[in-house]
Amino acid sequence: MSPLRLGTRGSPLALAQANMVAGALRAAHGWDEAAIEIVAIRTTGDRIQDRALAEVGGKALWTKELDRALFDGDIDFAVHSMKDVETIRPDGIVIAATLPRADVRDRIIGAESVAALAEGARVGTSSPRRAAQLRRLRPDLGIVLFRGNVETRLRKLTGGEAEATLLAAAGLDRLGRADIGFAIPIETMLPAPAQGTVGIETLRASGETLRLLGAIDHAATHRCVLAERALLAALGADCRSPVAALAVEQGGAIHLRAELLSEAGEEHVAGETRFAAGDDAAPGALARDLLARAVPALRALFTG
Repeated sequence: MSPLRLGTRGSPLALAQANMVAGALRAAHGWDEAAIEIVAIRTTGDRIQDRALAEVGGKALWTKELDRALFDGDIDFAVHSMKDVETIRPDGIVIAATLPRADVRDRIIGAESVAALAEGARVGTSSPRRAAQLRRLRPDLGIVLFRGNVETRLRKLTGGEAEATLLAAAGLDRLGRADIGFAIPIETMLPAPAQGTVGIETLRASGETLRLLGAIDHAATHRCVLAERALLAALGADCRSPVAALAVEQGGAIHLRAELLSEAGEEHVAGETRFAAGDDAAPGALARDLLARAVPALRALFTG
């Protein structure tokens, strides 16, 4: 058969994740190396590194070039870090599979914990969620914009642009950097929706590709990620909205926790629900409950 063309961003982490997916497909189907061609595509998000995503187009900066390549037939499927994929996707594109979820926690580099940071320490991050959580925990901290891939952020830290930074544990592990940083408990900082998950998208109409990708789908991870994304959709959240969520499947039920924060962290509302897998209405109900209990200024960040 002709090689399947796997589209990905060209960053070291994106390529590592692409190779994970390619390896899983080869193992599942007994394919050789030639069965999958990895096609690296430079995205707008990779080119613009000096501004926050919200200022220049949001999460679509990571996906629109890959989406176009799918629709144009230049690739057969695309691999993403699911936390970086916007909630509302183009008609015709579907999440075909997810790999088993990795460590969902954030890691702090530069201190052993958030509490251990020096008074007034600067923390580099481009995430509104991390910034708001840090400000809620430590109002004295200064937040410095850090954009770029993992190595770029670590260089900025080493260069003295901040005293600490936060990175996803899963990304560090996939890059062979499990030795750096200290994991922050999820009770301290709930992660971003879909954090730790590698997702694979393809066209809804590409039946054979969907079938092949289905062989590597981790169903429990997929259900949990869909629940977290359903919560985001019901909230009307975008890349400017500080929101955290984590769904865990236990014994056929899904436990979904979520929190909304104001940008400065002074306002906060949290909630949780447990529901049967396949109950598509439950995440939306939790979203409505959170919004109903949020003060107006906080609610305004989450109404689309």
